[in-house]
Amino acid sequence: MSHYRRARVPGATYFFTVNLFNRRSDLLVRHIDLLREPVRATRSRHPLHIDAWVVLPDHMHCVWTLPDGDADFALRWKVIKFAFARRLPKTEVLTTTQRSRGERGIWQRRYWEHLIQDERDYRHHVDYVHLNPLKHGLVERIADWPYSSFHRAVRAGVYPVDWCGDETRGISR
Repeated sequence: MSHYRRARVPGATYFFTVNLFNRRSDLLVRHIDLLREPVRATRSRHPLHIDAWVVLPDHMHCVWTLPDGDADFALRWKVIKFAFARRLPKTEVLTTTQRSRGERGIWQRRYWEHLIQDERDYRHHVDYVHLNPLKHGLVERIADWPYSSFHRAVRAGVYPVDWCGDETRGISR
C-alpha cells in the first residue's frame, strides 16, 4: 500500500484537484446545487477561505486558505465528498473493492494537493483554476463558464471580464 506524504502547514494555502471516479460523467455540473450545499455546510463547521474554485463536469480545482493553526484539509474533503455522495441516488456501478469497502463509487479515493509556496505560485494556480474550462474546450471565453469563482474575481477587479491569461499559450484543447 502506498503512503502519501501530504504537506500539512497550519494556516497555509493549498491547490487541489478532486476527480469523480467516472471521468466521463457530468455529475458535478448536473448536480451543482447538491455540491454547493455540502461546501457551505462544511465551511460553517470547518472554516476555510475559497481563493478560487472551478467545477467541471467530472472534476474540480480549487485554491483554499485554511485558518491560522488549522491544517486539516483532509477532514474538509472527506465531509464534502461524503455529503455530496449521500445526496445522490444510488445508481452507480460498483467495483468489487468499492462494494467490499462500503463505498459509493462517486469519487476517486485520493485527490491532488499542492502547498502554495509564494505569490508567484499562488497566481499561477489561481489562473490555472480559472483557465480550466477553456483548456478543456468547454467554452470559448472563460466568462462563459458559470461554475467558477472567476466571476467573483472579475467583480473584485482581479481580472477583466475578457481575460484569457498568458498561460493559454501552449494549452492544448
